[in-house]
Amino acid sequence: MTTMVQESDVRRHELAGFLRSRRERITPEQVGLPRGRRRRTPGLRREEVAHLATVGVTWYTWLEQARDIQVSPQVLDAIARALLLDPSERTHLFALAGATDPAPGTPCPTITPSLRQMLVQLEPIPACIMNSRYDILAYNRTYGRLFCDLDSLPPEDRNCMIMAFTNDDWRAAVVDLADANRMMAAKFRASMAEHLAEPAWKALLGRLERSSPAFREVWARHEVVGQSGRTKLIRNAHVGLLHLEHNNLWLGPAAGPRLVSYTPLDVESRERLEKLQAFAPAEA
Repeated sequence: MTTMVQESDVRRHELAGFLRSRRERITPEQVGLPRGRRRRTPGLRREEVAHLATVGVTWYTWLEQARDIQVSPQVLDAIARALLLDPSERTHLFALAGATDPAPGTPCPTITPSLRQMLVQLEPIPACIMNSRYDILAYNRTYGRLFCDLDSLPPEDRNCMIMAFTNDDWRAAVVDLADANRMMAAKFRASMAEHLAEPAWKALLGRLERSSPAFREVWARHEVVGQSGRTKLIRNAHVGLLHLEHNNLWLGPAAGPRLVSYTPLDVESRERLEKLQAFAPAEA
């Protein structure tokens, strides 16, 4: 009995810390609220989150204070939307609360219809939107077939770090895999420096360490590299070798979501991307 009580207490405090960290990262402008002149709180205030989620301020405050209260899946859903949680964060929220997500396939609220339309307009250039944790939040048809068949994977596996170290199709497509993965691990370490205490990051790191000896080896080197574009050779299973330039375009703060695109560097690669677009299904 004591063990169950202790576990429940730990979960409540983890949930409280997680909610605070998500609230503090969101600016008023991101959710259509005025900043005001005397704002001292980093990110949103508790009452602003409560207003956006249409829940009581006192009740939401108790959640962040780790009070022992009951919370319904519907209210958690509203809070997840108010805090602009991405799919991994949303899953973590419901896990901490010990609740079943009523809408597990809910699209990430940071991916607006206009951003999805932009991805379509970029075709045949492969493009996606990912967060700093390498979760792929949205992608166009050519990106969906660039390394592997993304549509065939569950959402929780659509993470570039996971695929780079565990997905056979993705790994076969990357020319000079060892160097590419070493660079990815170094970029991931640099990004994680600002998120060391966050559960979703720790969970991803734990999964990588458990599932990939190659990741454990490169992670032990403690190498750090900043995000930057670079030339890449990709051996696509459907159209052959592609010579592409990888580019990042941040959609907000540098630590947030970014648009990733792969621009062809020669005529042959452009033609092969057009073939790949025709090969891919109408909807990604």
